[in-house]
Amino acid sequence: MENTWVYQGSEPIKIKKYLQQLGMGHRLFNDLKNGQGEFLVDHRQVRPTTKILPHQPLTVRAQAEPADESVAISNEPLVIVYEDANWLVIDKPAGVTSVPGPTVANGTVLNRVKGHLLTQNSPDLRPHLITRLDRFTGGLLLVAKHHVASSMISQQVQQHKMLKEYTALIGGQLSDDHGVIDKPIARREGQAARVIADDGQKALTEYWREEQGPDWTRVRVQLHTGRTHQIRVHFAAIGHPLIGDHLYGGDTSKYDHQVLHASKISFTDPFTLKQLTFTSKLPTMFNE
Repeated sequence: MENTWVYQGSEPIKIKKYLQQLGMGHRLFNDLKNGQGEFLVDHRQVRPTTKILPHQPLTVRAQAEPADESVAISNEPLVIVYEDANWLVIDKPAGVTSVPGPTVANGTVLNRVKGHLLTQNSPDLRPHLITRLDRFTGGLLLVAKHHVASSMISQQVQQHKMLKEYTALIGGQLSDDHGVIDKPIARREGQAARVIADDGQKALTEYWREEQGPDWTRVRVQLHTGRTHQIRVHFAAIGHPLIGDHLYGGDTSKYDHQVLHASKISFTDPFTLKQLTFTSKLPTMFNE
């Protein structure tokens, strides 16, 4: 795997500091420095302590990460919205699990991506899911095709600089066009459902009312934190559980799973420094 950047600063800068500014984590830099990669400036191999000058190209070469043999290969289909050397954006249908687990060992998004990379003869067969969705939540997932991409995007994820928007159908009518739910979410041992609790992790959900009927409202939702079941927990907490969400008290008379879709994702590509934005068409259940 090889990536090149042209340094646009005005003063000399050490390779490590420059790569950190781009988003590279400390652990990956050390791995590269200690034999798992190499650094080139103007196409010449240099020490990791080298300073680069304005407008000089820096190339990073990294060894492929060993494949995870516990992840089976699946040839089941993927809906690919976008693909380049570093990223895959997948439109996941509701009902497909993101990663293998005790109850689903194969056929997940991760299994399918591994199979897809194999058909491309990729040297990197250990993809990393940057975003995940519950099994019955459909929509956009971002996948890093190799460990360098995973490291480079992690800072945006941790600092909540990646835009993630969802569309949901909730029960009842909202009185406001816009609102913010700021309630900590906790896990309780032995329970699948998360709860609102003072000892929980900070969770912040922003929403906009888009359309509503006599007993439902369609909302656009933006996550400012990334807690498990965050949207489902928060709307249940304000008395408007998602339609179909049996775990949190939603109306299941028409749908047997939550009506929730990851409809938009936007992030700065740390390799090109361009903003990438993707949207997903809503399933028909949102218009019925």
